Amino acid sequence: MSKGVDVGGKSSESYLDPRVAKTIERLDLKAQFIVKGFMHGLHASPLQGFSVEFSEHRKYERGDDPKDIDWRLYARTDKYYVRKYEAETNMTGWLVVDSSASMGTEYPGETTKFDYAISLAAALCHLMIHRQDPVGLVAFDEKIVRSVPPKSKRSQFGAILSTLVNLRPSGKTDFAAALTQFASTLKRASLVMIFSDLLGDPEGTLNAIYRLRHSGHDVILFHILGEAEAKFALKGDLELRDPETGESVVVDAESVGDYYREELERFRERFRREASNAKFDFVELDAGTPFDKALLEYLTARAARR
Repeated sequence: MSKGVDVGGKSSESYLDPRVAKTIERLDLKAQFIVKGFMHGLHASPLQGFSVEFSEHRKYERGDDPKDIDWRLYARTDKYYVRKYEAETNMTGWLVVDSSASMGTEYPGETTKFDYAISLAAALCHLMIHRQDPVGLVAFDEKIVRSVPPKSKRSQFGAILSTLVNLRPSGKTDFAAALTQFASTLKRASLVMIFSDLLGDPEGTLNAIYRLRHSGHDVILFHILGEAEAKFALKGDLELRDPETGESVVVDAESVGDYYREELERFRERFRREASNAKFDFVELDAGTPFDKALLEYLTARAARR
């Protein structure tokens, strides 16, 4: 029998509605399962550099003291790495989750974008807490709707999970306003991990990310779509409804499919280009992507910049 997730130093069952506690417990187990699958894939993959990053090392740079070189690691990899000091390893992470109505759009048999986002956020939270890095949470629609200040202690994992499972996707999206509000609260350079379907003004979204980068923050943008949205392998007449405005239109799926896929590719290509220019990570996912693969995508993007 599980004792529940540790929330604020207490078992979650000690004061939460039992149904909520069970939901938290399921998300906790899911996060651990994702991380275990990811770590298994990590060791089985040819991407050996990742295990170095998670072993508190970094590449040797000119000016580093040669005495800090890990010669055992050099013998295995034929590359120079130095051990990180505590000041280098403790990076504050922020999980920034889009909780607007569009994230809760449901397609038969699919995981919603919102459920996918909070599961991936929970797994990354688990990783950061395991590394004893402070991690916090922000959820937004047109503005910040929930916030958990960053901490590194074990109870923080439960505090973030309990906030995630109590979120409900609703409201319109104003990515730029919410991210600008969030950026104004940051006191030190942080790792900002954003989970969103990016339905909104791309110009405002990119400008908000540029401001974060200009202020010295590291940004990973997870663009999450439903499988149906990503592939648009649909047929027949469809009623497409905007979950945030309620407006709808009926279209013939086959006649608009090619146009839709071209526009999506154009949209994503712009973000890829801007990510390369502004040096932030743009990770493309659909809700059918296995979570461990999503984590490998995340680390692949980070490794490519180092």
